[in-house]
Amino acid sequence: MRLLIVDDHRSFRDAARRVLESAGFAVVGEAADGQSAMVAVSELRPDIVLLDVQLPDIDGFEVASRLTGKGHAPAIVMTSSRDAADFGPLVTQSGARGFVHKADLSGAAIGALLE
Repeated sequence: MRLLIVDDHRSFRDAARRVLESAGFAVVGEAADGQSAMVAVSELRPDIVLLDVQLPDIDGFEVASRLTGKGHAPAIVMTSSRDAADFGPLVTQSGARGFVHKADLSGAAIGALLE
């Protein structure tokens, strides 16, 4: 599975890349903000986008809504260091497959949302 990591913190992108590549995902790119994420999805055509909720330009929920509103959208998995309960119905309303807390990120956690 081809995966794009979207987060404004390089340290998290690096850690997520290591975790997910060791679980067998092919990380095809990274983006640090929402606008770059949308361009990267268009260019790289990932199967999955690991998308931070809080980005410096467009919030992750809006990015997810824009991406899933188009045909042939990748699976979106939202992530944050905040608890999922803080976001109420926003995750599902955005079209994302689900949410994984940053501390719980693993290949298995992503895989469970794709089933």
